[in-house]
Amino acid sequence: MKKIELEIGNEIQGKFVLKDLNLLLVFQVNCPRCFSYALPYFNKLYNEYKTKDISFLALSTAFEDFDKNTLLHTQNLIKDGTLVGETKKMMTQEGFEKLPYPLDFPMAMDKIEKTISDPTDVVDKICNINPNYALWPDFEKKMLQNRVKNYLNSLDNVALTFTLNQLRGTPSFVLFNSNYEILGEWFGHVQHAVIADKINQFLEPKAY
Repeated sequence: MKKIELEIGNEIQGKFVLKDLNLLLVFQVNCPRCFSYALPYFNKLYNEYKTKDISFLALSTAFEDFDKNTLLHTQNLIKDGTLVGETKKMMTQEGFEKLPYPLDFPMAMDKIEKTISDPTDVVDKICNINPNYALWPDFEKKMLQNRVKNYLNSLDNVALTFTLNQLRGTPSFVLFNSNYEILGEWFGHVQHAVIADKINQFLEPKAY
């Protein structure tokens, strides 16, 4: 079963405690749809399920606009609702100068590195996302490894959780268990019932 590679750089609000069931939201502060939909939706889920046996974590990441998607801007967002970039422009057009809703859940910053300490390990983890990678002939493995190396070398900064899991973008939701095995994964706008039903499926007591 595919596993989530979770790398936390800085815990900003609350503390993430790994449980049998965990819901992760990966977002960027300069991502308007993260703020128009994903964050308030995540807050709704958190308040619906916070008394249940499930942990929540919103992870601020950066795969672009590294001057805006930063630890400082995430801290300021939590501290006083300060908005930046395209998110600020969108919220201003809606009549809001500050974030107009609460963020009650634990929040952290993705681990972001300019130089990867162990590039071989990172390349291997990305390559192994393909479930058939281990069965490939050596020359095909080498070709993919080289493509991944070139991709990593093209990046000014590497947000490890986002990059290691090759997420499609933000917002991304990932439901996983205590072994970090992925139970559900969604990108973009998701109907409330889709994630809620999946959570309920794993929270339901098992019959023996």
